[in-house]
Amino acid sequence: MKTILRSAASCAAIAVLCVASLAGAAQAAKTDVTGKWLFAVETSAGAGTPTITLKQDGEKLTGHYSGQLGEADVAGTVKGSDIKITFTADVQGNAINCVYTGTIEAKDAMKGKVQLVGLGDGTFTAKRQ
Repeated sequence: MKTILRSAASCAAIAVLCVASLAGAAQAAKTDVTGKWLFAVETSAGAGTPTITLKQDGEKLTGHYSGQLGEADVAGTVKGSDIKITFTADVQGNAINCVYTGTIEAKDAMKGKVQLVGLGDGTFTAKRQ
């Protein structure tokens, strides 16, 4: 009798884990950052409020940056709640590689770190417009 009860409890625990895993996978699949985002960026090189318009296709991101570093096309990825956006800005004839890595905090909010290669590092928060 104890063996049957243990087996039933084990099956119930496995079922709960499976449902939780499926729910997590469904949430990751629902992550869509398509739209216009207003960023607040703080770096050792200064602060700014650029906008980045994103289009998501599966895990792939494309879009456009517009801000203190000028205009640039962006590329990136979304994997679950993790996001990475990269672009190269032309600042007075110098190519600056920019990398934003962070997490999607909610449907319309994200935060993370920014690296302006050669200029400095910092943080960002972003809200969907």
